[in-house]
Amino acid sequence: MIIEASSKMSLFTEAIFGKLKAFALQQQQNGQEIIDLSLGSPDIPPAPMLLENMAKLTANPQSYGYTLTGVKAFNDAVCRYYARVNDVQLDPETEVLQTMGSQEGLVHLPIAFCNPGDIILTTNPAYVAYDAGIHLAGATPYYMPLTKENGYLPDLASVPAEIAEKAKLLLLNLPGNPVPAMPSKQYFEEVVAFAKKYNIIVLHDAAYSEFYFTGDAPMSFLATPGAKDVGLEINSLSKSFSLAGARIAYIVGNAEMIRIVKQLKSNLDFGIFEPVQLTAALALDNAEEITASLRTTFAERHQILMNGLQQIGWEVAPSNGGMFVWAKYPYAMTSVDFAFKAIEQAGVVMVPGTVFGTAGEGYVRLALVQNSALLARAVEKLQTIQ
Repeated sequence: MIIEASSKMSLFTEAIFGKLKAFALQQQQNGQEIIDLSLGSPDIPPAPMLLENMAKLTANPQSYGYTLTGVKAFNDAVCRYYARVNDVQLDPETEVLQTMGSQEGLVHLPIAFCNPGDIILTTNPAYVAYDAGIHLAGATPYYMPLTKENGYLPDLASVPAEIAEKAKLLLLNLPGNPVPAMPSKQYFEEVVAFAKKYNIIVLHDAAYSEFYFTGDAPMSFLATPGAKDVGLEINSLSKSFSLAGARIAYIVGNAEMIRIVKQLKSNLDFGIFEPVQLTAALALDNAEEITASLRTTFAERHQILMNGLQQIGWEVAPSNGGMFVWAKYPYAMTSVDFAFKAIEQAGVVMVPGTVFGTAGEGYVRLALVQNSALLARAVEKLQTIQ
């Protein structure tokens, strides 16, 4: 028989991550020391209270039924978390919706609001799932560059009026991946005004909201006056609570938007495993205790890697948060070629910047997923590249 992929599959090219991993494994088998800074998968295990809770709940035979739209305990915990941490009041019945990790929510959400050909405002560079969701909806991306001159924040004022008038959705990610720029009250106020002026739905990806190293935590988009009128915020327990494999996240915000996404999701899945939801609720109720140690660890890693790269002549995007370092390397070659050269000569695995968009050429993304000693060792090894 003849097996052919659909024409839409041409939009979903094979990710380079597998090729990087395979080459790194080959080098390791040849005796090369490998330090993997590619994927943002937490290396710190979940807090003991979460491990114990999950183990206890999974032993309960009653835990294995469908959960559909989720258990009340999880939605209530999200609301308590937002009230404590962000001073934002949410209705657990109408303004909270769980998703199977933020990736699932990010990829499916454009389908709920965008028709083929509709414009979605996104950034360049940007997290790869955004383009996947745009392509799945058949929408058209309009890329807003993240530049050093604008503090790596998308410049809404530079979006042509004729584009803004046709846009249906604006995707933001602050602190960001791959560029860990931080939001401000003033910037989010500009976002709300822009969204209201052009009738655009805002989705703020807050996956790294607990990753801040100096001063106050980055503010929630929903803490901005009027934000709940125009948008949603999505957050995950993958990074902040080391529950990446458990696949649980949530979307919060505008009740009518939540209703529409809930209608879509009712046709896609039957809910998340109950022990995962209840353990996630426990994590949110103990967030301050759990995330404090996480920030201490990642702040140290961040300083070691950022300062180390600067000392060997790399240009690093300024940041006070996030899980990554976005850096411009001092070599005249493409980011893909450099990523493979770095594995071959230094044994350090990084993600080439062009994975995240054309504006990533000349850059690499490094994840803070190794201990401080290995990060310092990675810098030493990168200095040997010729």
